[in-house]
Amino acid sequence: MGLRLEDLSISLNGTQLVGPLTVDVNPGETLCIMGASGSGKSSLLAFVAGDLPPPLVGSGTVMLNGSLLNAIAPERRKIGRMFQDDLLFPHMTVRENLLFGLPRGPRDARAALAESALAEAELAGFGHRAPHTLSGGQRARVALFRALLAKPDAMLFDEPFSKLDEDLRDAMRTYVFSHLKARSIPALLVTHDRKDAPPDGRVLKIGTKGELFDA
Repeated sequence: MGLRLEDLSISLNGTQLVGPLTVDVNPGETLCIMGASGSGKSSLLAFVAGDLPPPLVGSGTVMLNGSLLNAIAPERRKIGRMFQDDLLFPHMTVRENLLFGLPRGPRDARAALAESALAEAELAGFGHRAPHTLSGGQRARVALFRALLAKPDAMLFDEPFSKLDEDLRDAMRTYVFSHLKARSIPALLVTHDRKDAPPDGRVLKIGTKGELFDA
């Protein structure tokens, strides 16, 4: 059924930053939300994830596959996230970072899933490496698969390509969107760069008064 945001608004000290927004994001679709720095893009994602920090205030409803998430703790919402920084644990190997994303279970089964993820990320044989020895694109792929191994029902992306060079950005965009589509995962992606949006995908832009319109 996908992700539904209904009458979602973000305000600060009584001033509305974003919204109101009502939108459905279908399974496998990535909806791009654009806006200038400070326009409230990241705050919108934080409200959906359930960890909007005060004094910001959010209102409206967040539905995922027909379930209301507003009263559910962030760690139980089954929403994966990627940020500007990959946030890989530097004291862990690549394989250990992937294992961190997996739920508890038999050791051999978890190890097999991590190895499968490495192969799918085109990083077979890299499991023993430290994250700092990887390229930016490789680190981004590990971060993506760590999130996907947790089997999220939705994904949130906060400028995930901004620190990659142009060639890597193009490749990583294609990579991310194809994996989300193959897994039927609805996603929200916030950015200031129109090129980050999926080809022919929907794009909304936050205006100067918090209004959202088709970009």
